[in-house]
Amino acid sequence: MITRAISLFLTPLIKRIDQCRRRPWEMQQQLFHKLIGVGKTTLFGREHHFHTIRNLEAFQHQVPISEYNDLLPYITRIRQGEQQVLWNTPVRRLAKSSGTTAGKSKFIPVTREVLQHCHYQGARIAVALYLHNHPASKLLGGKSLTLGGSFGSGGNDERIPSGDLSAIMIEHSPWYTEYSRVPQRRTALIPDFETKVARIAEEVITKNVVSFAGVPSWNLVLMKRILSASGKQNLLDLWPNLELFIHGGINFEPYRQQFRELIPSDDMHYVETYTASEGFFAVQDDPADTSMLLLPHIDVFYEFIPLNRLHDAREGKLMPDTMETVQTGVNYAMAITTSGGLWRYLIGDTVQFTSLTPHKIRITGRTRHFINAFGEELIIDNAENALREVCAQTGATVTDYTVAPIFMDSTAKGAHEWVVEFAVPPADVEQFADLLDAALCAENSDYEAKRAKNTTLNRLHLHVAPAGTFYEWMRRRNKLGGQHKVPRLSNSRDIMDELLKQL
Repeated sequence: MITRAISLFLTPLIKRIDQCRRRPWEMQQQLFHKLIGVGKTTLFGREHHFHTIRNLEAFQHQVPISEYNDLLPYITRIRQGEQQVLWNTPVRRLAKSSGTTAGKSKFIPVTREVLQHCHYQGARIAVALYLHNHPASKLLGGKSLTLGGSFGSGGNDERIPSGDLSAIMIEHSPWYTEYSRVPQRRTALIPDFETKVARIAEEVITKNVVSFAGVPSWNLVLMKRILSASGKQNLLDLWPNLELFIHGGINFEPYRQQFRELIPSDDMHYVETYTASEGFFAVQDDPADTSMLLLPHIDVFYEFIPLNRLHDAREGKLMPDTMETVQTGVNYAMAITTSGGLWRYLIGDTVQFTSLTPHKIRITGRTRHFINAFGEELIIDNAENALREVCAQTGATVTDYTVAPIFMDSTAKGAHEWVVEFAVPPADVEQFADLLDAALCAENSDYEAKRAKNTTLNRLHLHVAPAGTFYEWMRRRNKLGGQHKVPRLSNSRDIMDELLKQL
């Protein structure tokens, strides 16, 4: 009864999503003019003469594509308490995000508009779509478990508090969500990850949990801790009504089998979302299709730059594509303009469109996370497709991995070096390495060309890491939970050398 009543309340969202499918560029144009209109009154808007911008072409000529360091002088002023710098309403919180395990954090302004019209609205859309696709769901009859982040100290000179976006969303969520969410707010915001996980495990084992949400890797840690605390064999023994995991942040495929073992049911549903500290971008709208529907109306204006032309776009020699002009099958770097005050901001992700009617995408990697030490142009999508293929052949299951080049010297050719942590290891590690190398050749013609007759690259080197290796590495770097992710591919050996030293 509750779910049916709420479903009626969410019906307008479904109608709006149908409009997104039919008229995405019209929605993007409306949003563009709205953002420019607000931006005129900001420091950034005055410096870039927003009052003269009448169309997208003028915007692209007058406002350069930016990365975090380009906006850092403005963000520093915001952190020191100055307002109307990038957006014209007050910034009360900053989302602290490294995006990767890089030592320097990013501080993303969080305005009322981006929180309400983008992050919360995206979450509502994800729930509305799920209930639309599963009308018999009992989702709203139980509790939703959220593994939130925390707030941290930004230093004595910082006047705007910072924390993980999930912590900010929990802090500002309506009072009535406390009735449908676990754990309680003060538990969800505990700063120390390991203390938080232990407290959550104690708190939720007696609740009727029907769904949970977050990053797969950290939720896997939490779920295993909950099972240990409860003494149950699987999560359905503990929560028989569990039906949904809304996930994002990293590729779910390496973790799917592990979740299947924790939740052995064909009635368990998994919905992928594309979210970041900067915004909510896309959601899986069809259970049979793993690609995600790009949302053109929730306060994010999109530009797409072919990855091989990113340098040209940064120099103003190439005008990016929009939702009107994109093509399928092209690896795009994504730039966003938002009601959080990010203007033509490179989010760091790469995507490909799988459909243009409607506009659906899949995440292929990161603009900085690839290996091109020998001209092989290996991206995360290649690595994960190859891993999935070889795991299917061998019955192995991967928990985490990272890859770096072995640079050639006067005595040896180059190679790729892998450190892989398995949940289920292969029976023959060397066979796994052979199959993985062959799968990479099948995925990437440049890699295949460099491997042909060992012309440039020798076969990859594979190290098997003991269970808990990546967790311990992240813990030592104070990068547990929150927005932190294990970097998959790197052009340098810094991460690889640290891990090998730890091993």
